[in-house]
Amino acid sequence: MTPDAGTPGSTADPRTLRRSDFPEIQRVSTRWSDNDMYGHLNNAVYYELFDSVLNAWLIRETGIDETTSQSLGVVAESSCRFYSELAYPQPIDVGVRVERVGTKSVTFAFGLFAEGRDDLAAHGLWAQVYVDRTDRHTVALPDVVREVVERNRAAQG
Repeated sequence: MTPDAGTPGSTADPRTLRRSDFPEIQRVSTRWSDNDMYGHLNNAVYYELFDSVLNAWLIRETGIDETTSQSLGVVAESSCRFYSELAYPQPIDVGVRVERVGTKSVTFAFGLFAEGRDDLAAHGLWAQVYVDRTDRHTVALPDVVREVVERNRAAQG
């Protein structure tokens, strides 16, 4: 079985993905504190990068104010596969692509790339479910979010 095979909507083997497979890419700076005692980025930092880049992109593209919107995108499932080390002070390019769009959820994939590299250093999956801010029951994807994720998906070719 290849990595991620059987995960609905996911790329059969993410190691085949390249930078060009991610329509949204943001460069992030690493910090001294991101490295762990092994001299590379701590595993938790990868999830912080996913969260920060995804939210910055969605806020920029949708105009939604996450602090006051009626619905919230909450993470229901996440994973990360590590293929090569990343470390401070190296800048990292974080790519975002849409793997699956449902009625109430979106599965995003992330590709982390070392500066000047086209092959994945890490691949993340992130299933985000939309819920009502007050009662936390699932709700339909907001129309503006659906437009943005469908546009990203279409840009994947």
